[in-house]
Amino acid sequence: MKPGIHPAYEPVVFRDSASGTAFLTRSTMTSDKTITWEDGNTYPVVDVEISSASHPFYTGTARVLDTAGRVEKFQRRYGAR
Repeated sequence: MKPGIHPAYEPVVFRDSASGTAFLTRSTMTSDKTITWEDGNTYPVVDVEISSASHPFYTGTARVLDTAGRVEKFQRRYGAR
């Protein structure tokens, strides 16, 4: 990689505003806000609206759509022509 052209890849805390969970990872994102993590170090914190901790697909609260009604409506409309 060429030196001096890539953004800094440093530890960042992402905090989910919906569930209140936070996780430490590495990213090129930066923030003016900081947080003291469990290890005693201070890291920049980025607030996100949704993460795997609050997303309906990952939490198992996703709703299943009723596709049977759609098929029956199609059959009534167009039938077996």
